[in-house]
Amino acid sequence: MSNPTIEFNWVGSQIPFIDQPHIHRLNHIVVGRYGGNSSAGQTKNEDGCLIWFNKKGDWEFVILMDAHNTAESAELIVKQLTLEKDQIQLILSMPITHQTFKKLEEKILSIFQSNQFLSACRTITGETACLIVARKDKYVWWFSVGDCVLYLLHEELAALGQYQVNQRQFYEWIGQVNTFEEPVPCYNVGMKELRKGDNRLFLTTDGLIECPNDPYSNPITIYHTFKNSKQNDSISSMFETLIKNEVRDSTTIVSWNIPILKEATKPSNA
Repeated sequence: MSNPTIEFNWVGSQIPFIDQPHIHRLNHIVVGRYGGNSSAGQTKNEDGCLIWFNKKGDWEFVILMDAHNTAESAELIVKQLTLEKDQIQLILSMPITHQTFKKLEEKILSIFQSNQFLSACRTITGETACLIVARKDKYVWWFSVGDCVLYLLHEELAALGQYQVNQRQFYEWIGQVNTFEEPVPCYNVGMKELRKGDNRLFLTTDGLIECPNDPYSNPITIYHTFKNSKQNDSISSMFETLIKNEVRDSTTIVSWNIPILKEATKPSNA
């Protein structure tokens, strides 16, 4: 690749972070991991993530997973996508055009629908929700199977009450039970223009939004948490709240800020 890339992946079966919230910074991207409270009955962490970005800051590519039964499905996706790393990074390294994200979608579909991948899924125990997010220039693209969530936090959107990008979809997975085994695979995909100024992308598994007492079920709370403190402090505060409310489920967060200098689309009478 012409621009060096930074790469990171983790699955909860490696280090579960039960009772031990952990925040890791990868340049401008922050990864927060908390395996849940053992006092609430938690015994394992089946989340996972994969992160690639180039040092020049042209693009980021993130996969967030929330598996259940075992973490094998998350491990399989990390393994399979890593095999396709060079081709995916090549797509993202090319100049942005109207074909960029179409090519990326086609590549992801070719991976998940390949006979090799489908065959491997049949041999594992458990399945995972999978959210893939790519940012290139002033655009963000997402591909989602299941109920992981992507938020875009920006003051112009917040003024109109818009925070969440994708909609959670239940009864969709990749793995032993597999959306892509169906005659018509079900997933959702989309693209969104980032606004001028600071845009925060925030990905999370559902442990955060299904925490007892619902401290983060309304995304405006997440928005104000970042607005009122620095990135690391915001995620630390979220984990402290999860611990206080004795959450059992694991939570994995990937978040970063993207400053955009270009003007965004506005109405003609603005």
